[in-house]
Amino acid sequence: MRLLEEGKSIDSICNKYGINHHRLKVLRAKYLMYGTAGLKQNQRIKTDFSLKKKIIIDIEENNLSLCAASLKYEASPQCISTWLRQYRTGGLAALNSTKKRGRPPCMGRPMKNSKPLTELERLRKEVQELKTENALLKKVRALVEERNARLREIGHEPSKN
Repeated sequence: MRLLEEGKSIDSICNKYGINHHRLKVLRAKYLMYGTAGLKQNQRIKTDFSLKKKIIIDIEENNLSLCAASLKYEASPQCISTWLRQYRTGGLAALNSTKKRGRPPCMGRPMKNSKPLTELERLRKEVQELKTENALLKKVRALVEERNARLREIGHEPSKN
């Protein structure tokens, strides 16, 4: 803000410090309205459908800029921009839809079968597990032998472990 007061342009400050142009304009407007207290991070506001609708309708009817709407409703310009995009592509109904948060229920461990396996299926499963275990042990043995061969080449004694 000091640089802006000294007469530097917004573009030069944005380029020098890598600040988003719109973000700097919002911060400048907050600074002019509230002083240094306006530069502190606001509490997150809980946005529901009615507030989103109010903000979008105000922007559309009164041709408010993102910066002006952000100052008026104390919401971030990025959120308002997202809501505008949703509104323009899907209408007001798109503002009401929310993404489910968290991990999808289909992820995680597979459910165990409720019906018991037949003798043949159980044996096939056991054979497959033993084949997998055998392949893993062969791979470990090959890696240990390779390491020991490298140690012998450079003159070291392989460990007994």
